[in-house]
Amino acid sequence: MNLADLNKVALAMVTPGKGVLAADESSGTIKKRFDAISVESTEETRRDYREMLFRSQEAMSKYVSGVILYDETIWQNAKDDTPLVKLIEQSGAIPGIKVDEGTQGLPGCPGELITAGLDKLAERLKKYYERGARFAKWRAVIDIGQNIPSMTAIHVNAHALARYAALCQQAQIVPIVEPEVLMDGDHDIDRCFEVTQRVLNKTFQELRVQRVALEGMILKPNMAIAGKKSAKPSPVEEVAEKTIRLLKSCVPAAVPGIAFLSGGQSDEDATAHLNAMNRIGGLPWRLTFSYGRALQAAPQKAWSGKAENVAAGQRAFTHRARMNALASKGEWEAGLEKKVA
Repeated sequence: MNLADLNKVALAMVTPGKGVLAADESSGTIKKRFDAISVESTEETRRDYREMLFRSQEAMSKYVSGVILYDETIWQNAKDDTPLVKLIEQSGAIPGIKVDEGTQGLPGCPGELITAGLDKLAERLKKYYERGARFAKWRAVIDIGQNIPSMTAIHVNAHALARYAALCQQAQIVPIVEPEVLMDGDHDIDRCFEVTQRVLNKTFQELRVQRVALEGMILKPNMAIAGKKSAKPSPVEEVAEKTIRLLKSCVPAAVPGIAFLSGGQSDEDATAHLNAMNRIGGLPWRLTFSYGRALQAAPQKAWSGKAENVAAGQRAFTHRARMNALASKGEWEAGLEKKVA
């Protein structure tokens, strides 16, 4: 493992004013997104859609530091036969790869999940590196509900995240460590804070046990935020203040950066929360975005599977990327949302 090179990639991923595009939707997830815009999900339409994003020159060169790809996508070529990973590299962004294989029920823990994919991961990482991937992503899912999460679910998911991260660094790939506490329930922000604190503390304990170099990783956490069904929605400033307090209590300063997931927030909420956190400032790590739906919902709708809408889709993508890039520097304002180029 060359830690200096890993650190260099990690710092590039959290370059001020840039963030990571999560374009790693599974075939099932992207089908749901395409169903919503009446587009059939085929290998070709998925390729065309992602090619549209990766050829958005302004967005990719100015506001995107890296792209998380799905296994299908990393092996695909554009219509002109250029590998999609090359389009990403040519824009100045770094190709990455989602390496987990989804979730399955956790034995003995009803309603809880464990992420699969550690089997043969070392061999897969070698192939991904040869194809151009320089970072990877693994998502653990923690739900909040009655009597959950259990300590079992927190422990086994933290252990798997750390095992994945160690294998990545051995393969000279920067791991994005993503322990996501879901915002689907009716819990308030303080319950989210408490659960996320337990999850992050256990995750970093496991990372240390498995000798993961913190300087060569990126953390992708949820924000401290009330569940979608909560009777007490969280104001922007409260989300920012409590998330910063949470991170300061759990995340070592050696971690180069934190790239938040949007977790089902609206486009503007995800941007506003990131912006408010960066305005607080005085942090040991860089804070940016690693959004999927919050970057892509608008361009998907504008594109709607039609070749004549590619330019409109790219404009929508560029706008959302720019808004979040401004938020990553604490320079976003709500009024800018109306000024779509």
